Amino acid sequence: MNTIPIELDMAFISSVTREQAWHYRIIPKDSDEGSMVLFCDENAEQHMLTDELEIVLGKRIRLEGIPSDTINEWLNLHYLKENGQHQFQKSVVAIEGDGFLNELIREARNLKSSDIHIEIYEERCRVRIRIDGMMVERYVLKKTEYPALINKIKIMANLDIAEKRLPQDGRINFRNGEEQFDIRVSVLPTLHGEKVVLRLLNNNAANIDLEKVGFSAFDLANYMQGIKRPNGIILISGPTGSGKTTTLYATLKYLNKETRNILTIEDPIEYTLQGINQVQLKESIGLTFASALRTFLRQDPDVIMVGEIRDPETANMAIRAALTGHLVLSTVHTNSAWGTVSRLMDMGIPSFLVANTLNTSVAQRLVRLLCPNCKTEEDFDPSFYPKQFKPFAPVHRHYVARGCEQCYHTGYSGRKAVYEVIPLDHELTQEIKQGNMYINPLLDLRGIKTLGENAFALFAAGQTTIEEIYPLLFTN
Repeated sequence: MNTIPIELDMAFISSVTREQAWHYRIIPKDSDEGSMVLFCDENAEQHMLTDELEIVLGKRIRLEGIPSDTINEWLNLHYLKENGQHQFQKSVVAIEGDGFLNELIREARNLKSSDIHIEIYEERCRVRIRIDGMMVERYVLKKTEYPALINKIKIMANLDIAEKRLPQDGRINFRNGEEQFDIRVSVLPTLHGEKVVLRLLNNNAANIDLEKVGFSAFDLANYMQGIKRPNGIILISGPTGSGKTTTLYATLKYLNKETRNILTIEDPIEYTLQGINQVQLKESIGLTFASALRTFLRQDPDVIMVGEIRDPETANMAIRAALTGHLVLSTVHTNSAWGTVSRLMDMGIPSFLVANTLNTSVAQRLVRLLCPNCKTEEDFDPSFYPKQFKPFAPVHRHYVARGCEQCYHTGYSGRKAVYEVIPLDHELTQEIKQGNMYINPLLDLRGIKTLGENAFALFAAGQTTIEEIYPLLFTN
């Protein structure tokens, strides 16, 4: 597809309706009070089309022909079809009442977006949504109406509309038909006004299943072995947005039995699970991860889930809980499963305590999958690999992302979790006590695959691209 390298001015998109754009296959390029420049299909009869458009639009029209593929792509990007197929429409919108905000949230939910970003700059305001981990611009807003939208969000989240100098955090309970879900609201003062991020939380945990989150059969067996143990710490590492919380909830759902007392301290509570006692973090009143853990130990727990181990005090309390016979689940920010050991030591936990309590260490990432409708097979050039990288298997052909209507012209559709699971046995705990951080030969003997190996397997199978797994090839 040969896209014309022109940046469209979103202010002109709304000068033509969706129906007009699709009927005449036109895209506005420029406009003033008396004339308009439009892109049209290069195969169109421009003379006749010009005459008709001048009558319909009431302006002097000048047409510029571009390839049919480009017209198709831009129509799908900028004018949403009424058939609900989720093509994107970017246009200047008028904000009237609560309708725009409610429709925006419903649309983001239907598109399985995780976040909505509402931003203001010197000359323009925009709305972007995050789909499959990538940001996509969705609307351009009128700057004069931007403050009213921010105030509507603040009112819904019970925030102070008069406070515009300090960050604020709130929560909205949103109802969409019979569905009800929570939205975490973050307001940040910026140079030109307040930026708002709405995090759409998935309260429904019915579809979460450990066997479906992405574990290979071998890694799932190792992980299940760890969570069936009565005590110890299970840590899942990875950056923000790597799916750690989903894995934790799938684990809690598996462990949720009438015979177990399960307690969680979270920020935020993303899913609600019947039968589990969930506590929302409130640092402003002293309810921190560490203070909640102290109280949990007096609540006769069997399983404890801590949203994140982010400081030495929380790490020490988690170690204490594990030493006293509890199974502790949590997350931590490291690059690899074995890097979790170093992270705990950096927090001041002695190596012998890490060795005695760490049960299973998991690293996790999310990899975008190629759109099955438009992916294209090509010969593979080994120069695409990082320098000095040795491929785990020969690859002669690979698939590249092209983009089509079904994948919003991104080339990708959906994501899959990639894992690295290290169950701690006697030999590995001895290595920790001795401070030996290089244990790759021992992992190879156990058949444990790294993040890079599992990601490479997806690439070799034609499910994703080399660009998508490239960062993971450095984690070995």
